[in-house]
Amino acid sequence: MRDEEVIEKIKEGNPKAIEYLYKTHYRMMVNVVKTNSGSEDEAKDIYQDALVIFWEKVASGDLVLTSKISTYLYSVVYNLWRKELSRKGKLSYEESDTPEDQDMFRQEKIDAIISCIKQMSDTCQKVLSLYYFEKLSMQEIAEKLDFAGADTAKTKKYKCKKELDSLVLSKYDASDFLD
Repeated sequence: MRDEEVIEKIKEGNPKAIEYLYKTHYRMMVNVVKTNSGSEDEAKDIYQDALVIFWEKVASGDLVLTSKISTYLYSVVYNLWRKELSRKGKLSYEESDTPEDQDMFRQEKIDAIISCIKQMSDTCQKVLSLYYFEKLSMQEIAEKLDFAGADTAKTKKYKCKKELDSLVLSKYDASDFLD
């Protein structure tokens, strides 16, 4: 389903849209929490909360989507998890005392990278997404994309990453991406 179709189905009140989002982006969203000191159960709860927020924003007409749904959900999951860690006292003072500006700059960086990725071939878009967002192994990527094997997937990921780096650096200054 395309993002526009998902949003339309949500506006119609069709619960299949949320089921679709849940299944499609589950692995990536759970990995956000699990790689940041969370458990599988905590990750599921956070992801479900993010989907509820998304559903409510779309249904109310308050959603202004400037990126893909997966990017939006990733951002919501990430921010919900940071709030949860902060509530539990697991974030250091420095991490929890982040100014609102940093979230804005982070989103600008994400948008810039996404803009560059969209200019790449479909194959590169898929390889980079499967590797960096869905955290699939090279073998899994090879199987999903019908490559000859893991070595082919690794080579393709390397070439795509180099292409992305070049694209980003041709459009932006490297210092724009330093924290």
